[in-house]
Amino acid sequence: MKKGNLIAYISVFLAMLFWSYTFIWYKKVYDFYNPITVVFFRLIISSVFLFLLMYPLKRLQKIQKGDLRYFILVSIFNPFLYFIGESYGIKYVSSTLTAVIIATIPLFTSFTSSYFLKEKITKMNSIGILVSIIGVGLVIFNNQETAEASFFGLGMLWFAVAAAIGYTLVLKKLASRYNPTTIVTYHNFIGIFLFAPLFFIIDFPEFKQTGFSSEAWIPLLELAIFGSSFAFIFFTFSIQRIGVGKANAFTNLIPVITAIIAYFVLDEILNINKITGILLVIGGLFLSQIKINGLKDKPRSYIKPTE
Repeated sequence: MKKGNLIAYISVFLAMLFWSYTFIWYKKVYDFYNPITVVFFRLIISSVFLFLLMYPLKRLQKIQKGDLRYFILVSIFNPFLYFIGESYGIKYVSSTLTAVIIATIPLFTSFTSSYFLKEKITKMNSIGILVSIIGVGLVIFNNQETAEASFFGLGMLWFAVAAAIGYTLVLKKLASRYNPTTIVTYHNFIGIFLFAPLFFIIDFPEFKQTGFSSEAWIPLLELAIFGSSFAFIFFTFSIQRIGVGKANAFTNLIPVITAIIAYFVLDEILNINKITGILLVIGGLFLSQIKINGLKDKPRSYIKPTE
């Protein structure tokens, strides 16, 4: 394995680790604030953090003429549409069923990226993705868990899946020209303006009554810095190196990592079904990365940051 690809795989794993933790952070914050409030302040904190961290390092590139429309489009898909779907889905659907639906993203994305972006997908890649999904099912469906959900929550989660697919397709165009930090910083910043009207119209009266709570702002900071900043940077970097389909295959790790975190942090039982599912997910991920028939990934590059 090339050194660049190894770094990409480490990056995508870290992205999945941070996104897995967001399920726990969301639960803590929702005791105080509504979904739109959480996302709105999450994006503000993330944008300020990234600008303060990356601008002095000269890691932020200038948006080239004609590319602003793509930044706006990618921001509409994610964070705007995806976060609306995911946030309300997590609120009204059990975390178990949420993980099942989110885990279908790599399956749909692999085939859509194959059709729209002409990325090569082999039978072995497809088998690996399907094996991972079976593993996900074993991890989250067992006798000790039940799936309770409202139709509204389910609809919002499938809405999030569709937004995630659109996001990765548009992201691929930007990832060939801009570094990950630039993309994440600008799409989070644009997302603030997309969410601002919803916040002031829907959530502001209740937020005004609740006010600022230190208990809520600690997990909110974690959501912003790790979930909305570092995770997206690592994920975008991995897409540049290993492609949309393979990077998205790691989404199957989210419910697996969540189950492990729950075992150590929440004292949930890690039974034989979950352990078998974890092994299937990891095995499926390896299968989804195998290259056969001499297929090679095309080199991916981006514009170097402006000095």
